[in-house]
Amino acid sequence: MTLAVVILTHNEERHIARALTSVAEIATEVFVIDSFSSDRTVELARAAGATVLQNKFINYAKQFQWGLDNAPITATWVMRLDADEIIESDLARRINAELPGLPTDVVGINLKRKHIFQGRWIRHGGRYPLLLLRIWRRGHGRIENRWMDEHMLLWGGRTVTFEGGFSDHNLNDLTFFTEKHNKYATREAIDVVNQRRQLFPRDTDLPTKGSRQAAIKRWVKETLYNNIPYQISATAYFLYRMIIQLGFLDGKEGLVYHTLQGFWYRFLVGAKVSELEAAIHDLKDPTAIRGELRRLTGLAIDP
Repeated sequence: MTLAVVILTHNEERHIARALTSVAEIATEVFVIDSFSSDRTVELARAAGATVLQNKFINYAKQFQWGLDNAPITATWVMRLDADEIIESDLARRINAELPGLPTDVVGINLKRKHIFQGRWIRHGGRYPLLLLRIWRRGHGRIENRWMDEHMLLWGGRTVTFEGGFSDHNLNDLTFFTEKHNKYATREAIDVVNQRRQLFPRDTDLPTKGSRQAAIKRWVKETLYNNIPYQISATAYFLYRMIIQLGFLDGKEGLVYHTLQGFWYRFLVGAKVSELEAAIHDLKDPTAIRGELRRLTGLAIDP
């Protein structure tokens, strides 16, 4: 078995060594795609044996695909890992034991990610398990061309799911969390506006050959949720997570998390979509619309 791990970074000195340690027993190649960090991220990654490539960041999808296209990957399998994620020991053992023996028609592996927030595992509110396609045979996958909520697209076979610990555990504070989600909200708002106006290419096919859970969520969001006034949809979604999906069982940490990620963030996305739509309401030319969106958001929005 050979496995290449690809990690995107920007000022991740707090997480990168931990992430690299978690894959040390399973990775035969590790590539860190860095967007010109100003801290010790690159130094720490190289010290841990990773190959570091640097590229200007536009969005997560373009950066990750750039990594797949430019890193000298030779391994049979590829894993996508975020810098603040961890492959726990039980999952590492399973990967080592079962990956070499998978049938040739298996081209992708879903992992069950759990979210750790303020030291607590958020088990409810629809947050566990999140089935994410994170391992695939080289040459059988690419990342979606989207500004937000990008998934891997597969071809040539089927997927299986591995049990085991796979954690998203960011160690930064609430200021970092809210600033990051503010940026996420802008990118997602761009995707929603583009869905309505078709201003530039984006992948629209549901990633059904990867995580079916992700495909269903995508369909619900883009077919139903995005067509409801955000003042109603964001409130209804929060109540659904807290009551129907038992988010209240996640304690005080869960209340903070579900309120910020399940209500504030969704409300913010809707408000930003409304703001952007108002700004471009009188524009008809797609080039002029893209230019105004670029001016408003500071994002490199091109056709």
